[in-house]
Amino acid sequence: MPTARATWFCIDIEANGPVPGLYDMVSLGATVVFDDDHNTLVLGEDFYMELQPVAPRFDARAAAIHGLDQDRLQKEGLSQTEAAKALTDWVVSHTRPGTEAVFVGHNAPFDWSHIAYLFAAVNQPNPFGYKGLDTKALSAGVLNLHWLDTNKELLFERLGLPPEDKSQKHRADYDARVQAELLRALLIHQRES
Repeated sequence: MPTARATWFCIDIEANGPVPGLYDMVSLGATVVFDDDHNTLVLGEDFYMELQPVAPRFDARAAAIHGLDQDRLQKEGLSQTEAAKALTDWVVSHTRPGTEAVFVGHNAPFDWSHIAYLFAAVNQPNPFGYKGLDTKALSAGVLNLHWLDTNKELLFERLGLPPEDKSQKHRADYDARVQAELLRALLIHQRES
């Protein structure tokens, strides 16, 4: 088996609206996935943070999905600068030697846009560079599916994974961990094909 080239960081964010800049990213969860010393894909540690809202717009419907208290976030959330530093420090400390950190999201364009905006807004380098991996696109290729058939419910059924706990869904930490399970299953399937 070839030497591992990537350390995968499955990231999920919750936001107060559809696009960064105009609306806030208010929480971020991440789970690291890597090849251990026996070239076995394993799920590693989790990371979670909440951010202070600062954007000019607020969509109450979007905020209702994640249910985070805006007043509490204002008092207890990290600033954008603190959040960018905390995420960078965690990614650097969990990237396996000799590998590159790779951003992974399920519907990555949404989550990636908020991450890329965060680092640009505070003028800090993005630890993932300028690109990310979308598990929807990966699953379409690995499982030979139409892109419109790449929702988590269908993928979990196809890969024999347990269904999501609906009571935990839209919690960034829970969603990141579930997405890490999905990535691991897809990469194993790809390796065995």
